[in-house]
Amino acid sequence: MAYDNTITIVGNLTRDPELRFTPGGAAVANFGVAWNLKGRDGAEDKVSYFDVTCWRQLAENVSDSLTKGSRVVVHGRLDQRSWENQDGERRSKVEIVADDVAPSLKWATAELTRNEYNGPGAGQGGGGGGGGQQYQAAPNTPAAAPAPQYDMNEEPF
Repeated sequence: MAYDNTITIVGNLTRDPELRFTPGGAAVANFGVAWNLKGRDGAEDKVSYFDVTCWRQLAENVSDSLTKGSRVVVHGRLDQRSWENQDGERRSKVEIVADDVAPSLKWATAELTRNEYNGPGAGQGGGGGGGGQQYQAAPNTPAAAPAPQYDMNEEPF
């Protein structure tokens, strides 16, 4: 789905992702991200906090992979939701509904493990995969190496 309100942020998780399941069985994970703007010439740092929600396989992968303090890149869309609290007051908030979440590799390294593909729709919300293979950077590959062949029906990693 295309939205006009896409957003990408880079920051650190403020808490471990909380994984829950809807009554229909869909996984949903919630976590917070903090983004710091360093003050110049002795000025105070400015910190912005964002609540992030992700669904299905992405939610499970985030819950399995990330912890408080992890530096991440979050790409998604802004969503406003409203509710009534126990005192009958109307509340609302804007949060990021993530389409993709990745570890930031600016100051860290990561080893990726591809998850097993679970059929059509499994990759919705950012996930999927197939084969349980591990991927690492290839050592200096000669320029004359043949181009890899890809199955166009394969779920992208």
